[in-house]
Amino acid sequence: MVSMNDTYSIKEPLSLQAPFFSQLVQTPSIPGGWWTGMGAVLALYCIYEQISFAASRRRAGFKAVPGPQYAVPLVGCVIAMVRNPYQFWEDQRKYSFPGLSWNSLCGKFMIFTTDAAISRRVFSYNDPETLLMAVHPSGKNILGESNLAFMHGPPHKAIRKSFLSLFTRKALATYVELQDGIIREHLREWQQIEGEREIRLFVRDLNVATSRSVFAGPYVESTEEKEKFGKAFLDMTEGFLALPICIPGTAVWRARRGRLYILDLLEKAAARSKTAMKEGNSPRCLMDFWAQRCLEEIKEAAEQQVPPHQHTTDRAMADTIMDFLFASQDATTAAVVWVTVLMADYPDVLQKVREEQRRLRPDINAPITGEVLNEMVYTRQVVKEVLRFRPPAPMVPQIAQKPFRLTDDYVAPKGALIMPSIVAANMQGFSNPSVFDPDRFSPERKEDIKFQKNFLTFGHGPHYCVGKDYAVNQIICYLANLSTSCEWTRRKTKSDEADWLYLPTIYPADALITLKAAV
Repeated sequence: MVSMNDTYSIKEPLSLQAPFFSQLVQTPSIPGGWWTGMGAVLALYCIYEQISFAASRRRAGFKAVPGPQYAVPLVGCVIAMVRNPYQFWEDQRKYSFPGLSWNSLCGKFMIFTTDAAISRRVFSYNDPETLLMAVHPSGKNILGESNLAFMHGPPHKAIRKSFLSLFTRKALATYVELQDGIIREHLREWQQIEGEREIRLFVRDLNVATSRSVFAGPYVESTEEKEKFGKAFLDMTEGFLALPICIPGTAVWRARRGRLYILDLLEKAAARSKTAMKEGNSPRCLMDFWAQRCLEEIKEAAEQQVPPHQHTTDRAMADTIMDFLFASQDATTAAVVWVTVLMADYPDVLQKVREEQRRLRPDINAPITGEVLNEMVYTRQVVKEVLRFRPPAPMVPQIAQKPFRLTDDYVAPKGALIMPSIVAANMQGFSNPSVFDPDRFSPERKEDIKFQKNFLTFGHGPHYCVGKDYAVNQIICYLANLSTSCEWTRRKTKSDEADWLYLPTIYPADALITLKAAV
């Protein structure tokens, strides 16, 4: 018979019968108690983490993916990355260029690829069986569960097919007229401000106004709605730069509320747009072009006696338009800021832009049309070179849903964070890639054709940016107007080669501009 006083009493929980667990439940003040036990567990986990990383970086033939000798336990490279993001990613690139390198980000195994061909392969996948885009910890709180960024498979393909009608030559010409008007209005306001200013904030406001006008057109009318719209967008942007905590009063909470406000506004706009298109009115904005297409899809579904695609509902249209707005906002803002500072730094390039504008637009006060914009060959070369030289989104992280082969001798493990570097890809193949040279895209040199596979600013495959032509037109229209209506200088306090801001798109460390009306 077992005594109730025996050490291994059958009435004690099984988990507490071993001496090890008996020691763990002692008070922390006693040597060998909780703190010692937790320290031991933590030490064992750190050892396991290092062994796991060593196994994950192993290649065929007893080789290993280059990178740091070991990762800082638990946090990995996050401290170095936050402290100086430019220097961190530059050091990471140097481990293998072009090629693969490894690191750890908050305890997660990371593979960084600087090879353009490998990056294209990574971008070619978007499904739960291979790779899915890694989202910000607050991504679903801010953008919503049904956002386009989180879609894959048949629904993703169907909605991308529906987008084709939004970026036809006719649609883009309609948008150019709206873009031109908003840009001119903001430049006139900038000219009234004396002295130096950080241009990034001004460009952000310009792009919010342009996106709202192009995407929602006449359906966001009142001054109050426009002001709330801009504030909501700012809240969403700031939410991505804050700690991922969504409780009342936090930046993520405000970002989520901003999204809901914009969604409600755009849902009403979608309904009004469908009504206008049913009445036979001509499209005046992107929402109208898509409403036309969605009405066609609804009619086709009715004829086939099947339910229409989910994306044709007013709410789903609003959700997707909001994604367009948000996706275009930060990337285009970064590109426009780089255009502004680089033109100040390269006056010879700016002079060629001005010469082309004067030739194509003898009356600079006349509105820019889609036809005239398409003739701006050199201006387009400059914009393409800015986008190659300083791609707004430096990388697009993916998560391996199962072991994923990156090269003949290396397979990334399931759960690995795969980081394709767009900056590195854009520096491969092109002649003197670290030199800002718009002439590389001239009809004579044709580097945009020769090295097209390395130019990944707009992604590739299912990750290719459907709004590419809209974004490029926005930047061209901005440069065309800025070059002919303004004179500006830049005061540089830091090097553009070694100091970038990651917000999360890249910006120059400073964009201090003094601007006035051209004489």
